[in-house]
Amino acid sequence: MGGTIAEKVLARASGLTRVEPGQIVEARPDLIMVNDITGPLAVNTIKDIGNPPMKAKDRLVVILDHLVPAVTPDSAELHKTMRSFCKENGVRRLHDVGGGGVCHQVLAEEYVRPGTLVIGADSHTCTLGALAAFATGVGSTDAAAAILTGELWFKVPESVKISLVGKLPRAVFPKDVVLYLVGQIGPDGANYKSVEYHGPLVEDMDMPGRLTICNMGVEFGAKASIVPLDEVTLDYMRSLRNIVLTEEELNCSRPDPQAEYDDALEFDATFLEPMLAAPYSVDNVKPVSELEGIEVDQVFIGSCTNGRFEDLEVAARIMRDRKVARGVRCIVLPCSMKQYMNALKAGVVETLLKAGCVVGPPTCGPCIGGHMGVLGEKEVAVSTSNRNFVGRMGAKGSKVYLSSPATAAATAVMGKITDPRVFM
Repeated sequence: MGGTIAEKVLARASGLTRVEPGQIVEARPDLIMVNDITGPLAVNTIKDIGNPPMKAKDRLVVILDHLVPAVTPDSAELHKTMRSFCKENGVRRLHDVGGGGVCHQVLAEEYVRPGTLVIGADSHTCTLGALAAFATGVGSTDAAAAILTGELWFKVPESVKISLVGKLPRAVFPKDVVLYLVGQIGPDGANYKSVEYHGPLVEDMDMPGRLTICNMGVEFGAKASIVPLDEVTLDYMRSLRNIVLTEEELNCSRPDPQAEYDDALEFDATFLEPMLAAPYSVDNVKPVSELEGIEVDQVFIGSCTNGRFEDLEVAARIMRDRKVARGVRCIVLPCSMKQYMNALKAGVVETLLKAGCVVGPPTCGPCIGGHMGVLGEKEVAVSTSNRNFVGRMGAKGSKVYLSSPATAAATAVMGKITDPRVFM
């Protein structure tokens, strides 16, 4: 019997030949990430037990991204805590303000290797499964334990195979696909499962699209969401870093032919239309035709879900020679400095600025209702981010609709939820 990617990665990281779903293992993460919100909690845990030596210091990456630049004295103190911790303990991989971007994108661009075990003190760490890694979110105290001991225990998850088939229709994007999946599977339909994406639609999908669908795996409960290694993965890695994968990494990056799955699902995207998640649940998914005409106060294009160059370019294509509707704020935040520079060089930022968008630095701010786009009472937003819970982006009485960058851009131009096919 062969292994799924989750089983093979966890077996390798635990020094075992094979593992079974439900088995508890002590695994050695290859990469550990904390940010400016979760990192201070981990640091305080380490201090509370007397600052013992850190066995995984060289595997730690610290990324300031959620509240950057600092928006209050309290957030400035969080940043100071992490800077001091890194300086005092010789942690070399600190991405400060202006030094990287949103944590998951920075990890994808600079650190993650296929076939490895990645943990991050952020629930959307599952994004990195797009690079054929087993990447999962953990709590701050779990991150502290891994930093100190170099290991962490895991229950080996059952694996689910999701096959995506068909061709994406006009103006339908990977974000629409994953919103549809969340709506079909439900918020807990894959609880503590490792989801593997297969099928011709995934094989044809570029890396930004794969990062998007893996990002939202946690919205249907997945412990990890993974795309097996292929030439798209390798081309992406070559474009960013000159790395040579080991035989072990290559082996763990693909499931065995005899791998057994707890469930196998197939979805055909051929007849999809642009989708949105309506308040106040990510699984409250509806086609744009049912929501058209709802007036909005703000549009946010960015986040770890949809802040990549390709996302911004789609928005710019719709906004070229058009203006953001009067009374609407359109905030655009690239998800990393690299993506920002690419958009600058291509003229995308200029197009967005001419349209009346506010283009800012990489940060998670609006997504978490932290800054640079907080909603007031009863305000309505369309956002390319990944959650729309009560108060997620500001006041408890505000409403957030999740969409693709194309739907968001069309909405910004018209001032109300709009089918992007009008412009594409």
